Amino acid sequence: MQDTTRVPLAAEGAGGVQPPASVEAAAKWERRAGVPRLHPCGVWEAVYIIEGLLKNSSEVKPTTVHADTQGQSQPVFALAHLLGFDLMPGIRNWKGLTFYRPSKTTQYVHIDALFGEAGKNVIDWDLIESRFRHLMKVAVSVREGAISSSTLLKRLRSGSKKNAAYAAFREVGRVIRTIQLLRYLSDPALRRRVTAATNKTEAFNGFSQWIGFGNRGVIADNDPVEQEKAMKSNALLTDAVIFHNALDIAEIVRQLLEEGWTIEPEGLAHVSPYLTEHINRFGEYSAHELGIQPDAYDPELDVEFTPLRGDEPATEGFSQAA
Repeated sequence: MQDTTRVPLAAEGAGGVQPPASVEAAAKWERRAGVPRLHPCGVWEAVYIIEGLLKNSSEVKPTTVHADTQGQSQPVFALAHLLGFDLMPGIRNWKGLTFYRPSKTTQYVHIDALFGEAGKNVIDWDLIESRFRHLMKVAVSVREGAISSSTLLKRLRSGSKKNAAYAAFREVGRVIRTIQLLRYLSDPALRRRVTAATNKTEAFNGFSQWIGFGNRGVIADNDPVEQEKAMKSNALLTDAVIFHNALDIAEIVRQLLEEGWTIEPEGLAHVSPYLTEHINRFGEYSAHELGIQPDAYDPELDVEFTPLRGDEPATEGFSQAA
């Protein structure tokens, strides 16, 4: 059984990459824009997102990784941090998460109850220091492609807790995840951003399923190669429709501006490209139009989006999100 992870599309919101018109062009496009990839069920999805970002060759260089609860774990937080990515997942079941103290004597005035019993749940800094050089070597190996992040995390996941590499990654992950949870609790703008990113992903998934209506969206073939072909074909078609919708929205905005209407960026930010009302999935498919070269599109809009950035977290590393 297979699951799919959506690696972020470089063209979305960037106005820079037009989806390929044929399956033959997909291989080249994959190196610039994200497409779904098949991976075994039960594997942390953030691992594959990180791997996709490391292979990303587009002009957009995301530094923030969004995922859901299944996209995170202590080793994944550690690997993302060592590779320079800020992992910001939407996490459920907070009661089951542990906050770790920097030392046994550390106590907090207002939030000490989050860390459990005093003197427990303490970070082992000696372990991190003793294994830090090894952790950096592993991170460099992953970034340079000597070992894939998915292979590394699979080994860490299946490895014994007595394994020194697993213990070191886990300990660093405890630090990073504790910091991330505290940031999430204390920063309303960050909570809104994480929620918005999660909702955006779910909206894309729903739109992609709506596009892939054949056989009710069920992939009946058991061959992984054929499964991947089906998923990538669905992704290409979905991205093409999104691209078309974005062009139509931009053209309507330009017409309204020419008529003297004032377009507020706050209102435009709520307009989604996942529109379906004007699409007839069961209509006529005109193959004779495939050879028509489309006109060049204008990626610019005369709308000032700078005010919207004031609601984002001020922390460095938030310039691009995945």
